[in-house]
Amino acid sequence: MKEEKGSIMAKVLDPGDIVSYQEGSVVSRTLIDKKVGTITVFAFGEGQGLSEHTAPYDAFIHVIDGSAEITVAGVPHVVQTGRMIILPANQPHALKALERFKMLLVMIRA
Repeated sequence: MKEEKGSIMAKVLDPGDIVSYQEGSVVSRTLIDKKVGTITVFAFGEGQGLSEHTAPYDAFIHVIDGSAEITVAGVPHVVQTGRMIILPANQPHALKALERFKMLLVMIRA
């Protein structure tokens, strides 16, 4: 199997080590980007977030460090380390880091 430089394929990893915090910023690394979906790891500085938007696909968020307020269709949810939330397709959602926060986002396109 040919492996690209920096590849994560067939390696045991701690998802929290894939991206580093940068204060005042949002950092991300896409691990898999296929026609059927994506897997991306994000690190948010405290107070950083994503403004309200919609996506035509379901999304799964697993918090790997810290906590965030994730609002889905106007309802806020505090999601902490080790917890998850599923965002339904076509529902408005937003995110704000209550402290430094890392998450794994899986978006299913099919």
